[in-house]
Amino acid sequence: MVMDSLSHRLIFIRHGETNWNAEGRLQGQHDTPLNGRGRDQAANAGREARKYIAREGLADLRYVASPLSRTRDTMEIARGAMGLDPKAYDQDDRLMELSFGRWEGLLWPEVKAMDPWAAKAREGDKWLFQPPGGESYAMLADRLRPWLATVTGDTVMVSHGGVARVLMAMIGGASTAQAPMADIHQGRVLLFQNGVRRWL
Repeated sequence: MVMDSLSHRLIFIRHGETNWNAEGRLQGQHDTPLNGRGRDQAANAGREARKYIAREGLADLRYVASPLSRTRDTMEIARGAMGLDPKAYDQDDRLMELSFGRWEGLLWPEVKAMDPWAAKAREGDKWLFQPPGGESYAMLADRLRPWLATVTGDTVMVSHGGVARVLMAMIGGASTAQAPMADIHQGRVLLFQNGVRRWL
């Protein structure tokens, strides 16, 4: 799964918390707003990113977000905390979250009760399993690969947990078995550089 490591830095921010996150619901591509804690997390992430960018002396960064409202709001709050114009960033549909299809909006116990065979199959191979009407991590990797080819300079992106896990396998040194199991902290900054990853 590993592709050539990027020659540029990818500064990844996962969107802040939503009520569905707090409840443990599968969000996927359902458009849910940030809650109060999520907005605080977005501001904290912006401050952390600003410190790192200043420390490293980075300039001419590109900023891009998934088009879902929780990622756009996180980007705008983070940019405000960085002293930047909140609205001056790009959006790209390819950065949207993994789709959980018919499972979106459900809690895991509900998925297991409704579709026990499929839930068990997913636990057996999270990378390749495709939820009914949704996407596998492998399919998400196919969606992200052409976007990564557009990264021609240091970039700050705001996206989703599933996207971060796939990036870990593609450019962050994780295997396709490890990446789907990774905890992706909300409102935290994850740096991808030279084929490895680290939390700031």
